[in-house]
Amino acid sequence: MAPKKQQPQELDTKKRKRTNTESHKSPSNSKSTKFVPSKKPKPHSDDKDKNKTPLTGRERRQNAKELAEARKKKRKRHFTLEQDLARLWEKMRRHEIAKDERSKLVTEALTKMKGKIHEIAGSHVTSRVLQTCVKHCSQAERDEVFEELRPHFLTLAYNAYAVHLVKKMLDNASKKQLTGFIDNLRGHVAPLLRHMVGSVVVEHAYELASAAQKQGLLLELYSTELQLFKDLVPKKETRLLDVMSKLGLQKGSVSRHMSSVIQPILEKGIVDHSILHRVLLEYFSIADKTSVTDIIQQLSSPLLVRIIGTKDGAKIGTFCVKYGSAKERKKIIKGLKGHIGKTAYHQYGCMVLVSILSVVDDTKLITKVIIRELQPILKELVFDKNGRRPLLQLLHPNCSRYFSPDELASMNSSIPCLSLKDQSEASSQTETSKVSIGDNDSKEDIKVKVPEVNEDKTSVDDTDLAEGGKKDPFVRRQELLINSGLAEGLLDVCIENVGELIRSNFGKEVVYEVATGGFGGILHPTLDDKINSLHKAIASLAALPKSEDSQEEHVLLNFFSSRTIRKLILDCPNFASILWEEAFKGKSELWSHGHSCKVIAAFLESSDSKVQKLAKKELQPLIDNGTLKKQKSREEATQ
Repeated sequence: MAPKKQQPQELDTKKRKRTNTESHKSPSNSKSTKFVPSKKPKPHSDDKDKNKTPLTGRERRQNAKELAEARKKKRKRHFTLEQDLARLWEKMRRHEIAKDERSKLVTEALTKMKGKIHEIAGSHVTSRVLQTCVKHCSQAERDEVFEELRPHFLTLAYNAYAVHLVKKMLDNASKKQLTGFIDNLRGHVAPLLRHMVGSVVVEHAYELASAAQKQGLLLELYSTELQLFKDLVPKKETRLLDVMSKLGLQKGSVSRHMSSVIQPILEKGIVDHSILHRVLLEYFSIADKTSVTDIIQQLSSPLLVRIIGTKDGAKIGTFCVKYGSAKERKKIIKGLKGHIGKTAYHQYGCMVLVSILSVVDDTKLITKVIIRELQPILKELVFDKNGRRPLLQLLHPNCSRYFSPDELASMNSSIPCLSLKDQSEASSQTETSKVSIGDNDSKEDIKVKVPEVNEDKTSVDDTDLAEGGKKDPFVRRQELLINSGLAEGLLDVCIENVGELIRSNFGKEVVYEVATGGFGGILHPTLDDKINSLHKAIASLAALPKSEDSQEEHVLLNFFSSRTIRKLILDCPNFASILWEEAFKGKSELWSHGHSCKVIAAFLESSDSKVQKLAKKELQPLIDNGTLKKQKSREEATQ
């Protein structure tokens, strides 16, 4: 209760303070305690308005522009020079300007920039001026610019605007200048590749370099020893494994160095460049299982779309599909969503689609993402050299007629540490050992069987590392072609455009595969009716009479179509009988000359006896007369 007793004392002290302050005030101010400052008279606004007129919008913009230029002059050292160069650039970049006048403007601009090029090359304005000058100047002037920029190329390579000038200089550089530039990159390749802008310069130099220069750039990324002593590497050795065996480098140290180079680049997402794709492939050849699996997991994402644009990149994409788990394959397919059409038309990207169609077991996901995007553009795909390949892979897998030996080898290639075949071979080698017996004069090698000991069963039995899907290939093809409706749509396209397709270089192969029912009769018996319709459509074209006035060449006289029809007669008896009845019966003599004579002769070369009987009665007299020459049948040719 003590605090309550003290409250009256505190109130008394406050009253005393108040009375003391009031007593010090003068009697004149006792009535009003507030202090009121004296107010100065404000100037009349009418007087200002009379002296100053309001600015127009144009004048305000002009004043703002002048202020901005004044600030830039203080901030930028060469602002006036940039303004002068911009005026010259507006004149020299016009298309209608005469060459002599342009060369004068270019010379004037280069004269003004002399000695300051490396300082102003980083500006977004002067960088464009310099690119135009380098493009249109004389060789002597271009050499002067190159010599002035030579000590500063590495600095400019990191600038977002100057990098375009560096690329233009490399495009117009002589062999000696290009060699000098690549030599200047020595020791800086890895840091530049880790930079979003600098990597563009390395990639451009790599594309322009010779094979030996490319090898020099790559060696720096393989090992520190190779970076310091690259002259010791023989020029003939291009593969990393060969270089390591020649110089006796340890696989572990090289693998660690390459991992330290590759990982930062992948983390930043700089995966577009072919030099990196080459390094990744070489890394796969020496790295262990864990390291390769980590890389595949990183790349099994939308990043893969940016990788598959090069030959080596497409090979990496194939490896990711081949050795990725079901989850990673799903990520790859979903990452391709929206890019399927563009990928199918690409020279290298189409091979990744081929790999997906050949390996992935999740046909529902493929139908939903890939097939659905291919169906609306089937007609364009059939006529395209690369676009038809995914379709041909489903109709006739791994056919040497449609894929080059390099492409087939790429599809069948493997990563050593993940390949089940290589692992089984390695394990079989450990199961047998050689024992030497005998005296010093004679020794004999005897293979001794060692009991099988599988210390790491997961390395062979791991289902995630399966090089192909578990599903039967025929069942997979059937689900992708028949169940998805792709084959039916393809047949409709072939029937509607049969004349154009069969006369084209690339479309004829799709027509042939569809008309024969695909490899293994994949389209039979589900689509027999539509296949018969296609046979009749081709036969109706062949039944048309010869006409010199027709703009289109007759299918029996056209180079591509006549050979396709000949193959169909030999391989498809049903088509041969329809064609004979509709087109050749009673008209064989008319078509016994030119390309069409080989088509008629195919009836007698057919391995089917019924087809031979159809035509023998009418064609035999033509052979006896010498009008028609009988070609050797396939059976006779093989014997």
